[in-house]
Amino acid sequence: MRIVGGKYKGRTLNDFKGQDIRPTSDMARESLFNILRFDIVGADFLDLFSGTGAVGIEALSRGANSVTFNDFSRKSVALVKTNLEKLKVDEQYSVVNYDAVSYLSSGQKKYDIIYIDPPYKTDLKEKCLSVAKNSLKQNGIVILEDENKWEMQIPDLVKYDERKYGRVHLTFFKGRD
Repeated sequence: MRIVGGKYKGRTLNDFKGQDIRPTSDMARESLFNILRFDIVGADFLDLFSGTGAVGIEALSRGANSVTFNDFSRKSVALVKTNLEKLKVDEQYSVVNYDAVSYLSSGQKKYDIIYIDPPYKTDLKEKCLSVAKNSLKQNGIVILEDENKWEMQIPDLVKYDERKYGRVHLTFFKGRD
């Protein structure tokens, strides 16, 4: 796994052993950040289920103001820290270890872009989307990565785009005013 654009382009990241974690592919990340190219520079970015940290590091590499990496797994948090140290990342970031739904519900920090990539076979995507507006800045963007096309309505969010890359669906939302 490597960073595909920006300051850290071409740098490789450490990955998990085994099949427990499903990192966002290089192709999906590259496409995501091509879509976000006008929104990412100067943005405060939340990588909610950060896993290896690849999405958040890509955001920093492409000019995000700050990134918060969050994962409930202590192994993931340790791996994110290892990857940040390996790349000698000097941009503003924080690595936290919270339950995703509680973190979003608290609204303790507001973000321009929230990237939600929960384990696929759980109800965490619905729970996170239902409270994401609490942590979203005005005119902010929420992106959901999932294996299926998103069909449900979310009271506080408006779906405005959806893309498919291989087996991955990226769904884009904005807050309802």
